[in-house]
Amino acid sequence: MNQSIKIILALNLILISNQLFAKDVIKDIPTIHFIKAEMINKTTTRIPFKVIDQLIIVEVNLLNKKGNFIIDTGSASLILNSKHFRYARKQKDEGKQTSGIHNEIEDVKEKHLRILSIKDINLKKLSADVIDLSHIEKTKKIKVLGIIGHSVLKDFELFIDMHLNQLTISKVDKNGNKLSEKVYAETISDSINFKLKKHTIILDALIGNKKVTFGLDTAAEYNQLNKKLSLDVLDYFYPTNQLSLTGASGKKKKVLVGKLYKVKLNDSIYFGPMKTVLTNLKKMNNAFGTKLDGILGFEFFKQKRTIINYRKKKLYFIQNPIFKN
Repeated sequence: MNQSIKIILALNLILISNQLFAKDVIKDIPTIHFIKAEMINKTTTRIPFKVIDQLIIVEVNLLNKKGNFIIDTGSASLILNSKHFRYARKQKDEGKQTSGIHNEIEDVKEKHLRILSIKDINLKKLSADVIDLSHIEKTKKIKVLGIIGHSVLKDFELFIDMHLNQLTISKVDKNGNKLSEKVYAETISDSINFKLKKHTIILDALIGNKKVTFGLDTAAEYNQLNKKLSLDVLDYFYPTNQLSLTGASGKKKKVLVGKLYKVKLNDSIYFGPMKTVLTNLKKMNNAFGTKLDGILGFEFFKQKRTIINYRKKKLYFIQNPIFKN
């Protein structure tokens, strides 16, 4: 792998609950329309996605604009790129401050969306944070309208299928039960409970025989492992080279990248070697009030066809298809 490759680690434009100074209210009712989405039933839709540099990208129409949105379970909210969404307010706006994994991001404003519509599935009273995402566009060489985070995803059960490059979202009730019974043709093979710290999915896991705690993030291009962990854990990380890391504020630093071995969630849910970066998670843990040993991202979802149910705080796994020659 070329050492000059740049990654946006975890894409954690995850917004914390800081004080809000200004609001921008959209009077017209906007609609998010997922392009090429297929309705399975009246509460379930299947959305094709592209994978660009280990990011899950869906095509969306929003506020008369068509473009790419990143699916990011690590983001607290719906985020709009200020380079593409302008303000109608004439008076002076004061921004709020939020934090990414490595640096604070300033000048965050908020738009209120009266309704979001995914075909016939509606969510009311959504808000969107407005942030300059131009450094992502520059790094990835694609137009990014925004990021779809927890505030949108929490009302659905999500089936993330990296084998077919499709996202199936099904509306759930307050207890997490799907409103439609027949959603998946596939059979669920295993499941595990998770904890929810604000919007962050937290998993108990093992590296070798040592207990660790991971956050789960669909926008983490590589897994992350805290370099402050004990040697008993770090012995399972095999470095191969260095990468230039672009953090949430656009600043760069060098990190070690390699393969992480012997990761499992329980005796039946385990993983092959996963691409991982060794980094300091202190700022992220301070920002989110967590104590994570690492982040599981694209490499996790590449190996496991995963269903996320926020209301039940449960992950379900579907076996990978068996291809016959």
